[in-house]
Amino acid sequence: MPKLFRIGSYQVYFWSDEKNEPIHVHVGIGNPSSNATKIWITSTSGCIVANNNGRISEHDLNELLKVISVQYFLICDAWKKHFHVTEIKYFA
Repeated sequence: MPKLFRIGSYQVYFWSDEKNEPIHVHVGIGNPSSNATKIWITSTSGCIVANNNGRISEHDLNELLKVISVQYFLICDAWKKHFHVTEIKYFA
């Protein structure tokens, strides 16, 4: 599972077995966890919270969404490289 970057104490990463899903990241504190928050990446470089299983505060979540949106190209490039795809499926 590739770790993409950190935002403060939050880790942003992919799960390696989710190739067939639309592009998204997981965010959590510390090591990757099945209880992490899942965020879809949109085709317009935005993001949508799929679930907040990590129970990230609204304030922190809003800040995380801003940073994740800014890192759109980095995330897309990493997704293509990690999953060996040339096209990305988007949630929206």
